[in-house]
Amino acid sequence: MKIEIGAYEAKTRLADLLQQVKSGKQFTITNRGKAVADLVPSQKSRQKNKVKAVQRFKAFMLQHPIKQRVNIRALLNEGRM
Repeated sequence: MKIEIGAYEAKTRLADLLQQVKSGKQFTITNRGKAVADLVPSQKSRQKNKVKAVQRFKAFMLQHPIKQRVNIRALLNEGRM
């Protein structure tokens, strides 16, 4: 969900807004109550986040291997997946 913010406030808080965008938040900048722009993470940074997430997941799986056999069908039937 995008948070609406006025143009003047966006200008005065730009550094703070950029830090929040870096962590995933999105803003719609308005001028006199009308939306004029969206401040969202760049496509490139979203790609990096996906790559980092996969790397962290793989590292976690190496450190915490599954010790039991998992019945995927049973999990699906239970609605857990």
